[in-house]
Amino acid sequence: MFFRTETCKSTAPSSAKLAELNAALASADAVVIGAGAGLSAAAGFSYSGARFEENFPDFRAAYGIQDMYSGGFYPFETPEERWAFWSRHILLNRYTDPPSPLYRELLALVEGRDYFILTTNVDHCFQKAGFDKTRLFYTQGDYGLFQCSRPCCQETWDNEAAVRQMAERQRGMKIPADLIPRCPHCGAPAVMNLRCDDTFVEDEGWHAAAARYAAFWEAHAQGRVLFLELGVGYNTPGIIKYPFWRMTQKNPDAVYACVNQGDAFAPPQLKGRAIAIDGDIAQVIRQLSV
Repeated sequence: MFFRTETCKSTAPSSAKLAELNAALASADAVVIGAGAGLSAAAGFSYSGARFEENFPDFRAAYGIQDMYSGGFYPFETPEERWAFWSRHILLNRYTDPPSPLYRELLALVEGRDYFILTTNVDHCFQKAGFDKTRLFYTQGDYGLFQCSRPCCQETWDNEAAVRQMAERQRGMKIPADLIPRCPHCGAPAVMNLRCDDTFVEDEGWHAAAARYAAFWEAHAQGRVLFLELGVGYNTPGIIKYPFWRMTQKNPDAVYACVNQGDAFAPPQLKGRAIAIDGDIAQVIRQLSV
C-alpha cells in the first residue's frame, strides 16, 4: 500500500532526470498522461496574481476576493452577482486560449503514439490544442457545460452562447435577470457541470469517455507503459496519482514519471522505475525530444 508519508522527493540533478524521462518516452509502447491544475498553470492559466487583478478588479474591491478559485465559493447574495463572476471566469478559462503553447508542445510529444489523457482539469485545453477527443477523459466536468442543479436528468448542454451574453451584458457586477440559466426540462436553476457534490451529472459523453479509458487500461495492463503525471497535487490523489502508482507497481515494464514544481514525489516501492522532476512543467516539456 502507498502512503503520502512514504514518498521520497527527487533530489537528483534535473538533467539526469530529463535524460531518464526522454529514454522512457522513447521506449514506451503507450503513454498515459495524468494532468492536474499545475499543467494549466504552467501554460499561463493562473487563477491569481496579475491575471486575476486585470479581470476581476471590481470583485476584489467590492468583496475582498483574492483569486478566481476562492471566488467560485463566495456566497453571493443573488444569482445575478454569482453569474456575473462565473461568466467572466468561464469566458477567461474555457473560451480563451492559454498564453503559452505548452499544450501544443505536449501534443507534439505524443502525436502518432498510442496515448490517453486522464485529467481533473475542466478548462478543455487538451481538445483546444488538437488532442484527439476520443483519447480524453475529463473526470471532473467541463466549464463549457451546464447541467440541472437538482438534477432532473443526466444531461448537460453547451453554455458558450449564454456565457458570452452574460459576460457582455453584465453591469455593476450583475447580469440581467433574464439571462440566469435554467434547466430546459424542469426550469430549475442551471449550474456548471463540475464535480463538487453528489449532484454532478455524468452524462452520456462522460460515460463513453470512461469506457474508452477503461479499455485503454485493460489493453495496456502489461508492456512498456509510461505513466506521465503532470501538475497533479494531493487534492484528489485517488483519481490520477494513486492509480498510476498501483498500475506501475503491477506492471514490471512500466515507468512512472511525476513532473510538478515544488511537489514531485515517487513512492519508494517504485524505486528504479520512477522519475520525479521538481521543476517548471513548461521547461521540462520543451527539453524533451520529439
